Amino acid sequence: MPTLLARLAPAYGFLAVALGAFGAHGFKDLLTQNGTAAIWETAVLYHLTHSVAALWASEKHRLVAWFWLGGITLFSGSLYIYAIASARWLVFLTPIGGVLLLVGWLLLILKKS
Repeated sequence: MPTLLARLAPAYGFLAVALGAFGAHGFKDLLTQNGTAAIWETAVLYHLTHSVAALWASEKHRLVAWFWLGGITLFSGSLYIYAIASARWLVFLTPIGGVLLLVGWLLLILKKS
């Protein structure tokens, strides 16, 4: 039976692809009007990259995967909402999410074999 992480990571990947498509098509006019298309694209890039990495880490590096999923939620999530709703108050979550993403990578660097 797959672990919760092994189910969440591909769900996050699915969501990244869906949100990328919405940004390119469904939200294109809104993002252009808000001048936030590049912000959306950054959110999708980090979201998809770390979803794949979290899937890879889901069995042997569980703590790393949790940091990455939390980082996706805060980093990309805050950027998505900002890009659509211009909710500037949410942007304080972006650097916290970025730190979580970095901590995941740092844990891999420091991990003893």
